[in-house]
Amino acid sequence: MRSSRESDSSAAFTVLHAVQPGDAGVARVVTDLVRGQLGQGMRVAVACPPGTPLANAVRAEGATVHAWRAGREPGPGLVRETRDLARLIHGVGPSLVHAHSAKAGLCARLALRGRVPTVYQPHAWSFEAADGAVGALARRWERWAARWTHRIVCVSEAERRTGEEAGVRGAWSVVHNGVDTARFAAAAARFPALEPGEGPLVVCVGRLCRQKGQDVLLAAWPAVLADAPRARLVLVGDGPDAARLRGRAPKSVRFVGAVDDIAPWYRAADLVVLPSRWEGMALAPLEAMASGRPVVVSDVAGARESLPPEHEPLCLVPPDDPAALAAAIGRLLGRPELRHSLGRQAHEHVLSRFDVRRTGAAVADVYRELAGVRCTEHREPIAQ
Repeated sequence: MRSSRESDSSAAFTVLHAVQPGDAGVARVVTDLVRGQLGQGMRVAVACPPGTPLANAVRAEGATVHAWRAGREPGPGLVRETRDLARLIHGVGPSLVHAHSAKAGLCARLALRGRVPTVYQPHAWSFEAADGAVGALARRWERWAARWTHRIVCVSEAERRTGEEAGVRGAWSVVHNGVDTARFAAAAARFPALEPGEGPLVVCVGRLCRQKGQDVLLAAWPAVLADAPRARLVLVGDGPDAARLRGRAPKSVRFVGAVDDIAPWYRAADLVVLPSRWEGMALAPLEAMASGRPVVVSDVAGARESLPPEHEPLCLVPPDDPAALAAAIGRLLGRPELRHSLGRQAHEHVLSRFDVRRTGAAVADVYRELAGVRCTEHREPIAQ
């Protein structure tokens, strides 16, 4: 139980989360943080695009939601988006601003320029998504903006190393992602409608985009079917690549779009696969393991840190390698006893290391460290 002094301290602390995007994994991370912070007695505000799953979820939790109309990518609206965010920040008067992902990190740090304690959480570095001049520009910006960042929070040691190797110099904290283990372990027994007597089910949860690598999975799928002709694949999520992926998918692949509750799909799966090209630390494998399901993931940032070490030989594959992915899926689909054993071990692993309450406590520790920080007097924010 918190003492009255601790409760008064929490109640006097206001955090503003600035977030773009408002869906998918980042939205789930922020929603979990908001729930925990409200439970600790903090005042919590969220600036995010209106009408998004994030806006709806954090409003339902009791946070104050401010409509911030910002797109995912930098563009002609950047100056307006930054000014709008600066006005929101000025109106809220937060003790600390926590900016999530590259776009919010860009706008928030331009707006604040170090005048309010600022936490930046990349959730995977933007420069990993771009090549050539765009990637170089993103690296230069991250190096420059570190001067306006009181703490960079990475979700894996690998993500931190990637930032350091890119020349980003700042104060770092590594806080692994966590999941609501009770929710996924107790997911409803009512599974989505599936035809009785069908073969093993592979599920991939993620935004349909190049980062998540569903195109790699579809390229691997014919080889999977050669070994397991009755196997089925379900892609859960939506995104910019949806039409292109549907156009190349065989009949054994089902697209269900974005869903309000992903837990039943994990429980329906025999195997969960996420063939990402880059990550910080993906949520989907943690959620699947919390549901007692084995996973196959590509060897990108956060993957080795999230898996039980003994699972690496069977469950970790090189990114962008359809043949290796098909071989790993085929091995596990053909061995149900092994899948069951891996799923049980994975469940225990997530319970012991990746409970969302541990994540929330670690982030709260970062906030406490920064609560009394003396902020710099750089140029004024762009707008008030």
